[in-house]
Amino acid sequence: MLIARSVILFALAALLEIGGAWLIWQGWREHRGLWWIAAGVIALGGYGFVATFQSDANFGRILAAYGGVFVAGSLAWGMVVDKFRPDRYDVIGAVICLAGVVMIMYAPRGAQ
Repeated sequence: MLIARSVILFALAALLEIGGAWLIWQGWREHRGLWWIAAGVIALGGYGFVATFQSDANFGRILAAYGGVFVAGSLAWGMVVDKFRPDRYDVIGAVICLAGVVMIMYAPRGAQ
């Protein structure tokens, strides 16, 4: 249950961070306006709070693991939203990053 909760929190964090950055991109680079930028800033703020709900108390570990989720999530976002087609190196890189997430977050650890 603890791992499932953690995975859900990582997915929510990715949605908020990647979505927030995308909204800002759309607002500025695609000239959609300040409302898009404001929504992006709010989403990015939400991402900052979601990370605090992870059960591990180590900020560095959570952020490092989230980096791998961000890499894979960004490629997935690009596929769904922008119709981006990753090549095999993108996919291999994302799999390596996700393996890193598993190692960082879920490897058995003794008392520290």
